[in-house]
Amino acid sequence: MTTTGPPAPILRIFDEAAAAAFYRDFLGFRIDWQHRFEADAPLYMQVSRGACVLHLPEQHGDCCPGAAMRIAVDDLDALHAESSAKAYCHGRPGIETIPWGTRDMRTRDPFGNRLVFTTAVSA
Repeated sequence: MTTTGPPAPILRIFDEAAAAAFYRDFLGFRIDWQHRFEADAPLYMQVSRGACVLHLPEQHGDCCPGAAMRIAVDDLDALHAESSAKAYCHGRPGIETIPWGTRDMRTRDPFGNRLVFTTAVSA
């Protein structure tokens, strides 16, 4: 059987500077690459942090804004401390213990996409 890799979610963006401020500056993702078919064409870029890879297009036909995803992290407290230290002006997410056994940090990007960073509660 052929094996598959992890999915690369596609999240619609509308503004390159706002996307960089949120994903790179606030959440610590790296901008892996950017592409435009022409100088004035919409941007398509890939960002990553560890094994999490996201595709961020400005092109309206690629996907709809308002997606939601859960991203597993091995140290939620460290991610929370790192993001809290940056004092992002559009949000300061907290950590919440969820009844089904996870701890979650929920945030929304400037385009309405919801990201939930999650880790299992230790027994």
